[in-house]
Amino acid sequence: MNAEDLFDQIRKKQSFLCVGLDADEDKIPSHLFKYDDPVFEFNKAIIDATHDLVVAYKPNLAFYEAMGTKGIISLEKTNAYIQENFPEIIMIADAKRGDIGNTARMYARSVFEQFGFDAVTLSPYMGKDSIDPFFEYKDKWVVLLGVTSNSGAEDFQLANTDTGRPFFMEVIDKGSKWADENQLMFVAGATRPEMLKEIRQVIPNHFLLVPGVGAQGGNLEDVAANGINSQCGLLVNSSRAIIYAGNNEHFAQEARISAHDLQDKMKAILLEHNLLD
Repeated sequence: MNAEDLFDQIRKKQSFLCVGLDADEDKIPSHLFKYDDPVFEFNKAIIDATHDLVVAYKPNLAFYEAMGTKGIISLEKTNAYIQENFPEIIMIADAKRGDIGNTARMYARSVFEQFGFDAVTLSPYMGKDSIDPFFEYKDKWVVLLGVTSNSGAEDFQLANTDTGRPFFMEVIDKGSKWADENQLMFVAGATRPEMLKEIRQVIPNHFLLVPGVGAQGGNLEDVAANGINSQCGLLVNSSRAIIYAGNNEHFAQEARISAHDLQDKMKAILLEHNLLD
């Protein structure tokens, strides 16, 4: 799927919503533990309730790796379920990998071949040779960390460089030359929406994966005002505010209500910017 195909999905669903499938056994409803694989049943229910409202799902691999073998099985089953039933939806591995040589090649093989993800988040700190093995998969996306939502971003990302620009802008500027907008996205946190306008001056056409709307306090309207482009160019992620909107037997319906609320706002934004037919 290239950028134009992704934009087609955004127009079709009138949404640029990405839902983070960060399933935590300590937080999922207790009635699911009657199943052999409660995490998969939780994910499946969320997917069934929201698939028509979203263009991407983003499991954070740490939540599955922390459960050992059973977590990996839950993740594989989740990916297979989406690929089989909703192949138009992009699956993003939130892995934030970053290493060089054969290690990077094995990471790429893991997320793209073993698990079948469509995209993966990567840390570019070690440079281009740590990212190149992922670009060898021409039908897949690389999502480079740009500027993140956490307070620790001030330690390195926001520090000024000799050019007078913050370090994250140097990363985005250099990284944007490694691949075009059909293979490369950047992470830009919703809690710093004013920086999206600066980012757009450097990468007007690349998609931005924007976490932090919802539980982290990011504002959707501010994100769109600063970051939207002629093809929308945004995938706005919400995790906890959607998947944990409810904690009883009606949790999936509550998740749908929360996702639908965001999708309604996204539809209004797309209409405001004349991006819907």
